[in-house]
Amino acid sequence: MDVRVAPLAELDPATLYRILALRSEVFVLEQDCVYLDLDGRDLEPATSQLWVERDGQVLATLRVLRDGPSTSRIGRVATAPGARGAGLAAQLMERALELCGDDDVVLDAQAYLFDWYARFGFVRAGDDFVEDGIPHVPMRLARV
Repeated sequence: MDVRVAPLAELDPATLYRILALRSEVFVLEQDCVYLDLDGRDLEPATSQLWVERDGQVLATLRVLRDGPSTSRIGRVATAPGARGAGLAAQLMERALELCGDDDVVLDAQAYLFDWYARFGFVRAGDDFVEDGIPHVPMRLARV
């Protein structure tokens, strides 16, 4: 399955709806975490949505944000429960890292996924913290 990439302005409403629905399914329902997913960052012109779909259903998604002149941020990495274990999130990460070019890349990993992100070269970049009741680890991939 191909990884699709688009800024918000190029997403058709139905695809955007399916991306946001998957994020809510994973982060709000499955993880039992009431939080505001719509943080305004999806509206930033430099933000790109990445997703994999089959038969019109979004199976996995993430977003790439600009966090500074030479820093990109990966976030909202989510895979539908029925699509896990197929390597879709890894495909998204590889494509996201390509899009980030020479930028350093940062992310806030849920603690249980620390080793998964480490396989892409990310290392700890600070102290653990709790966000919305979930332990996280700040991570960075330095490109210099």
